[in-house]
Amino acid sequence: MPDRRADLTVPIRVLAAPPRPTASTTTLTTRAVLAGVIVALITLVVTALVAVPLAARAAEQAARDGLVSQTDVVAQVLRSRRAPAADARLIEQLRKLDGDVTAYLITSGAADRPGLPARVVQQIADGKQVSERLAVVGGRLSMVEGRPLDTGDGVVLARPAATGISRQVLRNLWLPLLAGLGAGVLAGVLLGRRLARPIRNAATAAARLSSGDRTVRLAAEPPQEVERLAHSINELAEALATSEGRQREFLLSISHELRTPLTTIKGYAEALSDGVVGPDGAQEVGQTVLAEAERLDRLVADLLALARLDAADFAVQLTDVELVSLATSAERAFAPRAAQAGVPVRAEVPTGEVWTHTDPLRLRQIVDGLVENALRVVPPGRPIVVAVRPLPDRTAIEVRDGGPGLTDDDLAVAFERGALHQRYQGVRQTGSGLGLALAAGLARRLGGTIEAGHAAEGGARFTVYLPRTSA
Repeated sequence: MPDRRADLTVPIRVLAAPPRPTASTTTLTTRAVLAGVIVALITLVVTALVAVPLAARAAEQAARDGLVSQTDVVAQVLRSRRAPAADARLIEQLRKLDGDVTAYLITSGAADRPGLPARVVQQIADGKQVSERLAVVGGRLSMVEGRPLDTGDGVVLARPAATGISRQVLRNLWLPLLAGLGAGVLAGVLLGRRLARPIRNAATAAARLSSGDRTVRLAAEPPQEVERLAHSINELAEALATSEGRQREFLLSISHELRTPLTTIKGYAEALSDGVVGPDGAQEVGQTVLAEAERLDRLVADLLALARLDAADFAVQLTDVELVSLATSAERAFAPRAAQAGVPVRAEVPTGEVWTHTDPLRLRQIVDGLVENALRVVPPGRPIVVAVRPLPDRTAIEVRDGGPGLTDDDLAVAFERGALHQRYQGVRQTGSGLGLALAAGLARRLGGTIEAGHAAEGGARFTVYLPRTSA
């Protein structure tokens, strides 16, 4: 399916190489470790902010409860003894035994030593119990507990308030907090290595794939995202192996197609050079060489057209095209050649006009290529039909033939380069294996689709669907 008007220069697009990772790029393991450290530090700070005040309040409450119990015991003892001298000795012993506790004996409404607030003394003298969380006793902020004994008598115990208890609690907690921080760092290291391992394996597999190793396979392991990554890389490796296998087969097929006409041309050229062919046979030799050169030209043109299909500068000029006249012109163009082969070619068109918006030259290139393929395989007496069918939302132009046709398996790979050529080489006459692939690419560039199927005439049917428009 040559395109004589196409510029045979294939543009080469230079793709910029992706930036190489720098040495400062943070690895996943490092990030996971940092995340673990940060989480551990946040946990440590939050724990300190919550636990230290709670522990300080608990220690303060324990000290207060102890002072209350101690005061109750001392008061109970004093009530049972009620001897002034003995009371004084008991208070003095209490002061010596517990240096943090300051004991006051209230007798006849007066304290036995200075420092106790007057209101506390008055409350005891009035027979009231005293329980103050914070009060200034002897110039120090203290907890105060007092119990009345008899009229005007009583006992008061004062313990300094717990100042700096938060720092004391924090000093007691620093070792557990530090252990928690170390555990967080260790967990971050282990988690980072565990998470990074499948990604490192995937990176290694990708590097091996890029170096040409298609035997790479990854073991699928949880979590689900890593398992999908392994499956994707395995599928990529299989797809690359399949694609490269098809490319090798295609290149072998194309090499054979190129070698055949070149061998013919070389053989006749050597015959002419050696004088084997005389003047009478020169014309026949020239015609053979010309036919083989044209065959080479068509093959090279198809290869270049396929290479340029996805290029941005591939020439497509869309305009309104009347399909009935296009089909009848194709019929007239191929009628002489088809008649020589004994194959009738006819156009099957509706009455009236059918319009579409496409490139007429490229569409005619598709139709000509499909008819060329049909002429190659259709036996004498069997028809080739170029049909136009208007549809509700689009239009179809198709080429049907009465040739040997295609199987359902053939239809699935009909538009892959060289697929049918490989299947039927040596079985029946085939082309280069590029025509149908080129037709599919052209149909795609024209904004349409192409479909392969079975024809009512007994052979193959190829239908190009295009958007429908009015004149």
